[in-house]
Amino acid sequence: MLRTVGGLALAGVAGVAWSLVEARWYTLREVTVPVLPAGQAPLRVLHVSDLHLTPGQRRKVDWVRELATLDPHLVVDTGDNWAHLDAMPALLDALEPLLALPGAFVLGSNDYLAPGPKNPVRYLLPDARKKPTHPPVELPWRELVARLTSGGWADLSNRRDVLDVDGRRLSLVGTDDAHLDQDRFPTAGGADDVRARADRRDAPTVDLHVGVTHAPYRRVLDAMHADGVDLTIAGHTHGGQLAVPFYGALTTNCDLDRRRAKGLHGWPGARPDRPGGAGSSWLHVSAGLGTSPYAPVRFACRPEATLLTLVPA
Repeated sequence: MLRTVGGLALAGVAGVAWSLVEARWYTLREVTVPVLPAGQAPLRVLHVSDLHLTPGQRRKVDWVRELATLDPHLVVDTGDNWAHLDAMPALLDALEPLLALPGAFVLGSNDYLAPGPKNPVRYLLPDARKKPTHPPVELPWRELVARLTSGGWADLSNRRDVLDVDGRRLSLVGTDDAHLDQDRFPTAGGADDVRARADRRDAPTVDLHVGVTHAPYRRVLDAMHADGVDLTIAGHTHGGQLAVPFYGALTTNCDLDRRRAKGLHGWPGARPDRPGGAGSSWLHVSAGLGTSPYAPVRFACRPEATLLTLVPA
């Protein structure tokens, strides 16, 4: 009996030690999405999400900077970039080579507010959110938005825009963070439509319609699908952060089902290239690159960025 208890304790310690290592074992996922019109050349989209950067994470900064060598045609940042009041210099250092490329972004809850301690068991509840007992620390998100937009990236927080990328015209629609209930789906041609030309019905030359959001709540995905997006790009879930081998994520921290916690899927049904997916649009959810500083672990869910290679359907 003592031997069994000792073995379990040793396994537990080893598991915790490994989860601390895995949280820093960054990987690049490469995914092909058959979504472009016939006859077009491939379009490379780099998806980065959930860096949760804090001062002193030099290895993560260097790894993100190196992503620019992939030479993507477009960078999409789906938020939660930092997790500390003093992380602005490190974040700008990490993103500096990527800001030289065409890009678009939305913000996540931890772009607005610094994270605080939370019982990790809450993430297993249907809604892990709770009213804070102390006023949260507001991060300098307005400066962050100014820095990203001055670098040329399109702000898609409850907005629409259109970008010319590698000879293709992309219309984009995005929402602010649904986890904070700040999402307001922008109407085409309305006050939040940066360029009314981004409405595909008025712009037949548009090659692709892309949705961008931080937290993939079902109401947002449904609105994206109803808007006719070809591909929705999201983050927030951390891929569950802790996964069980052969079972998958335990939670998505939103109302998205666990089997879509990360990777390439279809919405609302199967992938468009699979049986039953004829009425679906593409959905990519990133497991992200970071963790809350109060839970700096991952298990069976490596931190990631993704290079999406879009090809003709």
